[in-house]
This record gives sequence, structure tokens and C-alpha cells, in this order.
Amino acid sequence: MISVLVVDDSVVVRRLITDALGDDPEIRVVGTAPNGKVALTKIEQLRPDLVTLDIEMPIMDGLQTMRAIRAKYARLPVIMFSTLTAAGATATLDALSAGASDYVTKPANVGSVAESIRSVREQIIPRIHALCGGRRSALAPPLRPGLAPGRPLPGTAHTNAAPTLTRPGGTPLPGVVRPPNVPPGGPATAPIRTMPRTGGVECVAIGCSTGGPDALTAVVRALPASLPVPVVVVQHMPPVFTKMFADRLDRTAALTVVEAAGDMAVRPGTVYIAPGDFHLEVHRRGTEVVTKLNTGPPENFCRPAVDVLFRSVARTYGGGTLAIVLTGMGQDGKRGAEQLRSAGAEIVAQDEATSVVWGMPGAVAQAGLAHAVLPLGEIANHLISRTAGGRGAKSMEVTR
Repeated sequence: MISVLVVDDSVVVRRLITDALGDDPEIRVVGTAPNGKVALTKIEQLRPDLVTLDIEMPIMDGLQTMRAIRAKYARLPVIMFSTLTAAGATATLDALSAGASDYVTKPANVGSVAESIRSVREQIIPRIHALCGGRRSALAPPLRPGLAPGRPLPGTAHTNAAPTLTRPGGTPLPGVVRPPNVPPGGPATAPIRTMPRTGGVECVAIGCSTGGPDALTAVVRALPASLPVPVVVVQHMPPVFTKMFADRLDRTAALTVVEAAGDMAVRPGTVYIAPGDFHLEVHRRGTEVVTKLNTGPPENFCRPAVDVLFRSVARTYGGGTLAIVLTGMGQDGKRGAEQLRSAGAEIVAQDEATSVVWGMPGAVAQAGLAHAVLPLGEIANHLISRTAGGRGAKSMEVTR
């Protein structure tokens, strides 16, 4: 049973969330709080597995509360409730930067209470299961994504052995090995690699979801302005949020970061983030590559969808693609990765230890599609080494 504390200053919203969660037999609301000050006391008393947290509250708002939670409970999952506005997007991105695990948007312009409950239920229940699927104590020490390459996590050590990475039940995964001393489902102590590709990289394609804003920020900020290839990105986010996220990242990264629009020429040194509620594709037009947006059906319940982007990149760049699947719930990106792998592209998945949710990257790794499964702290360096020299660059990676 997953225990949840609901924090919101509105009695109506607290009731709405409680009713929505009451439909799932594996989730129990153990308490509610009208503001952050009360919430911190109830977290200590009730020890919930997860907290839902409103942003705008009296006495102690959501952002202040989020920072206080992270100061004491490094791994307690927190889902923010946000309005679908520019102000709401800004506050939510601040909360994610402060350590929030994910967010959902409050129902707007719905016709009934029943419709509001359905909207909340469809957004939040999958996130709760994804974030609490492998629950650890909220007081457990955090798993740190910033470990130096090859350095073991505390309490572990390298050996010369390299056991085969297995699926649940012990079936070996094709093409990858488990780092030493790591039980199935446990944190990795070292990167997992197969033999590196040696073809040139013309485009980097990245897909991410839950935990993605922080992970993508860490990767993009580490890239130089002179990156000789373009980067195209799908981060699962609604409209307004993607624009705010792109603008914020553009202010702090050396690369140019934009929310993609239709018919934009794809240039080196620029990051193109798919806009909320639009699929992003790339196509060749004469001698250049341009972006295309469409409102086709959602895939994997998502629009934008990583699969749509990956398929178009496979058609346009083929084996000249470096695809990276970062933290996220679900399996979006797996089918697109299959087409990329068939086209000769290189695929990298973030490892479980540094992922907020190892859904999307785990699906790719467990299907044997990833050439490398790397900690977040190593992905930017890998990307830089693979794109060094631009088109036709050779791999600089060293196999383990």
C-alpha cells in the first residue's frame, strides 16, 4: 500500500485529490494539510511514501515547503500541483529545480466534478506508481547523480568480474553486462557498455519525461557552444511549460535553446525542444533539414512523443544519429529506438541509479537496444566525445 499526504490550501482540491486516489486499491491517503508548515509536521508524524503539494498556499507556499522537505527527506517523492499558466509554469520549474519529483496540472475548464476527478486520476495515479514502485525510506541517503565516472557508490567496490545483466527472473539481457556487486534492481557502480560505434554523428536526439527537466538541464549545460551538431528533444510537458523551460535553459546554457516551431532549419549548436501538445519531427528539404510539427494522435498517451521524434530522426539521419533516453516513466522511445538501432544509430540510456524513474531508459536497456547505459554525470562527456569534429567524427570512447 502506497501512503500519500495531500497538501493544498483549498478544501475542495484536497477532497478532489483524495477522491481521485481513492479509486486505486493500492493507494491510501493518510492525511491532508492546508499549508506547508502543517505538512512538514504531518510528514514527520505520518511518514508518507509520497506527498502531493500545491504551489500557492498561505503561511508557507509550495516552493518553500519543497526546499524544506528536501533539506530533511532527500528521497521522499513529491508531485507538484500546478496551474496551466505562465506563472504556474515558472513556479513549477522552480519547484522541480528545488527537488520536486514531478508535477501535474490542475483541471481547467472542465464541466463537472466527475470530469475533474477523472483528469486528476489519469494524471497522478500512474506517476505515483512509477515514483513509488521501488520504495525506499524517505530518510535513506540520496543516490547521487554527480559521481565521477567510474567511481563506485558508497558501500560498493569494483571487481574484475562482469556478471551478465538479466531481466527479472534471471534471463540475460542481450548485449549488456551488469556492473560488479550489483544485485538486480540495485544501483549501478559502473557504466554498462557494448563495443562502441565508430560512425560519424550528425544529430543528437534526446527523449525524457519524469525527472527529465533536471536531467536534461544537467546534460545541456555541460555542452559547449561549439557543439558541431544539432540537438532535438522531446520532454513530456504541456503547452506553456515547454516554452518557459526552453527560455530558462537558453539563459543558462552555452548552446542556443529554443522551443521548436514548424519549418525551422536545424542548425549545429542549437537545441530544439518539442512544444507541448505537438509532435516534433525532422525532415530533409533540399540540402537542409527542417522541423515539422503535427497534432497527430498521442502515442504512449503522449504528445509530443519520443517515438515520433525518433522515427523521423531514423529516416532523416539514419546511422548518423546519437539517441539518448533519459529518466522517465513508461516506454515512450522504445519503439523509435528499435528503428534507430535498425538504421545503424547509436543509443544511450541513463542508468537506473541516477534516474528518477527508470521506465523509458529501462525499457530501452532491457530490450537490448542500448549501446551504453551510463550515469547521468557521464552522458554529456560521452556526447561531446562522439560529436567531436562534427560529421564523420570517430568514437573516442574506451570500452570497459
